[in-house]
Amino acid sequence: MAYQDHIIQMGQLISSKKGPWEAIDAESVARMRVQNRFKTGLEIARYTAGIMRKDMAAYDADSSQYTQSLGCWHGFIGQQKLISIKKHFGTTDRRYLYLSGWMVAALRSEFGPLPDQSMHEKTSVPALIEELYTFLRQADARELGGMFRDLDAARAAGDKAKEKAIIDAVDNYQTHVVPVIADIDAGFGNAEATYLLAKKMIEAGACALQIENQVSDEKQCGHQDGKVTVPHEDFLQKVRACRYAFLELGVEDGVIVTRTDSLGAGLTKQIAVSTTPGDLGDQYNSFLDCEEVAQGDLKNGDVILNRDGKLLRPKRLPSNLFQFREGTGEDRCVLDSITSLQNGADLLWIETEKPHVEQIAGMMDRVRAVIPNAKLVYNNSPSFNWTLNFRQQIFDAYKAAGKDVSAYDRDKLMSVDYDATDLAVEADEAIRTFQADGAKRAGIFHHLITLPTYHTAALSTDNLAKEYFGSQGMLGYVKNVQRKEIREGIACVKHQNMSGSDLGDDHKEYFAGEAALKAGGVHNTMGQFA
Repeated sequence: MAYQDHIIQMGQLISSKKGPWEAIDAESVARMRVQNRFKTGLEIARYTAGIMRKDMAAYDADSSQYTQSLGCWHGFIGQQKLISIKKHFGTTDRRYLYLSGWMVAALRSEFGPLPDQSMHEKTSVPALIEELYTFLRQADARELGGMFRDLDAARAAGDKAKEKAIIDAVDNYQTHVVPVIADIDAGFGNAEATYLLAKKMIEAGACALQIENQVSDEKQCGHQDGKVTVPHEDFLQKVRACRYAFLELGVEDGVIVTRTDSLGAGLTKQIAVSTTPGDLGDQYNSFLDCEEVAQGDLKNGDVILNRDGKLLRPKRLPSNLFQFREGTGEDRCVLDSITSLQNGADLLWIETEKPHVEQIAGMMDRVRAVIPNAKLVYNNSPSFNWTLNFRQQIFDAYKAAGKDVSAYDRDKLMSVDYDATDLAVEADEAIRTFQADGAKRAGIFHHLITLPTYHTAALSTDNLAKEYFGSQGMLGYVKNVQRKEIREGIACVKHQNMSGSDLGDDHKEYFAGEAALKAGGVHNTMGQFA
């Protein structure tokens, strides 16, 4: 609804009360309504799901239209990210938020810092989604509040042209609310547990749920060892549980991202049920590391498979887990991906051990041979040593092309001694274009960094501590933080405004008129940052 239409509608409602509401100002109500566009998390989920579906269609038509996100572990971090995006690029188009289960475990659990093993309280995940959207909605209210103050100033100055321009800007305002891709880990239990948590996450505002094919009670970070996968049918039950949750809550465009950890997972806890040669269970079991045995070789407690008239004994570890054959990871990833898309998934996530476009593309080419519009969400993980990986890739390319690489030690390419070399410059350029290259060549629709704000918080705090507690004293803060905030236009330099002080003053004026005791007077030191 347009701003003026809000005013008219509210004016009519107030007039209809014939007296009791005469102290209520229609335009003030209109402003509060415009500043609070989304009333519930479900409204946000429906709105942002529509954005993702539109972006997916745009990517199908043009691979340069890929999307991006950064993982955020607090509402303030997500808010500042979106404010910065709007400041630098003028739009939030194709920029999302990622909610990392790793960061929830490490930073938001009441148990304290935990590894990424689904040990944190599952309710902390929807709580963070709600927090993110609370801060994003506040960013809207704050920015629009500033526009309304400018509107009042234009009216006071009699500047009709500026007044109209501001009202037009309000009517065409782009919200800070963007899609969140939220990590539901391996579902935190059975399919019913997955469904119940999915509902909470969707009700909090999540339009996209990312779920992985690991065993819930053995879940590991995708970049750690010891990962254990489940048979496809077990995983698909949870995929269906997520879809039922979306549909029950009326989020018909909800997005499910299915992640396969099979590339780095060499173990399974279960042997899949198979009734027919070549069925999905039989395909899963075909990757098991087995040895052929005769009837007389059977031992007490052996698990035996019958395949093509042969008796096969899967290798069973003391942990009671079964082992896959080495070298089958890519084949399993491809089967996982195709099966997921054929059973309700919208996007794929293949967790790899290094950022290599051709490795990813090799798997996606096979998936797309079956499902041509298959699209990938890819983790540009901080667990990769990007500098070393890409320098080694360029080294290998030089060597394959017959170039002299005698000046380089492949194992020590991380060294600062190589920073100015042609190899290092070429590697940095490959890192710079990795997302565009992956989107074009490997079907990557969405690029995300899972833990970036974890690392930036640590780095910035380290820099401040080194300066402030050292010889620089207060200059360490002023020069490296506040002065940069002022000169680079960082919104939270006016931290009182960022926390909602001006919004509160506006409300006080609505409620009390001239009697309002406002915080933003001449003695507010935030005036120094005007």
